Amino acid sequence: MKDKVVIFDTTLRDGEQAPGCSLNLVEKIEIAKQLNKLNVDVIEAGYPVSSKVQFDAVQRIADAVDTVVAGLARTVEKDVKAAYDALKHADTFRIHTFAGTSDIHMMGKFGSDRYGKTLEEKRQHILKLSCDAVALAKTYTNDVEFSPEDAGRTDIGYLSEIVEAVIAAGATTVNIPDTTGYTMPLEFGAKIAELKSRVSNIDDAVISVHCHNDLGLAVANSLSAVSNGARQVECTINGIGERAGNASLEEIAMAIKVREDLWDVETNINTSEIFNASRMVSSFTGMVVQPNKAIVGENAFAHESGIHQDGMLKDNKTYEIMDPEVVGVQESKIVLGRHSGRHGLISRLKAIGFDPSEEELNSIYERFLELADKKKEVFDDDLRLLMGQEVAQKDYRHFLDYLHVNIGTTTIPTATVRIKSNEKLVEESATGDGPVDACFNAIDRALNSKFHIESYQVRSVTVGRSAQGEAHLRLKNGTKSFSGRGVSTDIVEASAMAYLQAINEYSIQGEVEELLDAVTAP
Repeated sequence: MKDKVVIFDTTLRDGEQAPGCSLNLVEKIEIAKQLNKLNVDVIEAGYPVSSKVQFDAVQRIADAVDTVVAGLARTVEKDVKAAYDALKHADTFRIHTFAGTSDIHMMGKFGSDRYGKTLEEKRQHILKLSCDAVALAKTYTNDVEFSPEDAGRTDIGYLSEIVEAVIAAGATTVNIPDTTGYTMPLEFGAKIAELKSRVSNIDDAVISVHCHNDLGLAVANSLSAVSNGARQVECTINGIGERAGNASLEEIAMAIKVREDLWDVETNINTSEIFNASRMVSSFTGMVVQPNKAIVGENAFAHESGIHQDGMLKDNKTYEIMDPEVVGVQESKIVLGRHSGRHGLISRLKAIGFDPSEEELNSIYERFLELADKKKEVFDDDLRLLMGQEVAQKDYRHFLDYLHVNIGTTTIPTATVRIKSNEKLVEESATGDGPVDACFNAIDRALNSKFHIESYQVRSVTVGRSAQGEAHLRLKNGTKSFSGRGVSTDIVEASAMAYLQAINEYSIQGEVEELLDAVTAP
């Protein structure tokens, strides 16, 4: 049987302390419900004494979920009582009290002589406050946690002394915080191991850790602590929190799950709810998840490189160490971009209903690469447009080879085009009322043609700033009309392509009529 690692989620307390992460009561309750679905063991709901809003939030959250809810309190009587009053109607609850224990905190936060004149006097004063707070909390609940704040920088001798004292006073969990994210993984793990060897009653409490990410090591420090005997990890969804944040819940849970071959521990986390929790917290707090964030980032299960895509299409285990469904993501994402290969392209084309021949694939792949150079990502709608162009252009005679436009508030719009017409290149320039009109005039000069524009429209057909624009127009020659459609990230280019398509349709129709006349001639 593997040991259980208790997951203590502090998204609603430490996570909310991140600048700009303020949550209203409804949002907090919804996140708490989602944490309940995620099956975390403890939800730290807030700091009740700090305000009526915080008090009400802790109280309401305790009513809304059936997991253990914790309230934070300093080693001050009114704090402990406020935590109890907010939690007392809950089925199960925890009071979590804390005091700074490093020399830096002692001389800073407890610098006043009323805490003692010397460092040693201050240490003993804080030790007594801590034990008294734990003992008071113990009269309200059997589930009491104590944190020696800034334990990562606390002298190991004093840290051992205060941990032993608070356990004797009734603490059932002792949390060792790396409050400033200062320690290294080997160093932090060694500190946990030394506490286990120094503190005589350490087995009477669960060792917890609470690591910050100032050096990007919060998860590594937490896992190092677990490997040295810690059995509770304090963490947040998406790793949000003070400064650079906290240890990321999803990274810890999945590291233990994915590498279960290395661990003699497990968690109770319902991993299929990880992605939902991540997106809910991101949406409510406004803290966008970075695309390359492990487990829940937009790119966590996305593949653009042609080599990676080819491997993924053959066996997803070649480049993924976990199935996306395990964390609640529907499927891996083959991202089509400038690094994608033919296998990735044809796989996506088949997925949206196309089955191009080898010749068609060669043609569309070149135009796909041209588009991918203009856009960061090529979407399914882009591919549908490309395939539509591929089918439409099979019998065309005139193609846009080059386009250059000059335009400005004090400049006459001028366009230069080079048209590949019946395998010959023709280049012409012209002015116009605007860049589009100048393009049309230049094309007319190159092809020695002149058409009346019956209608002209432009719209966006894909998403984002680099969206493709579609130009649609109808040309009239005599009594007959011909439609043209062009698609490009540049609407001027799309307009020129639409104009040329309509001309091509006119040319094809003319050739058909000539052929019919020849067949029916006497």
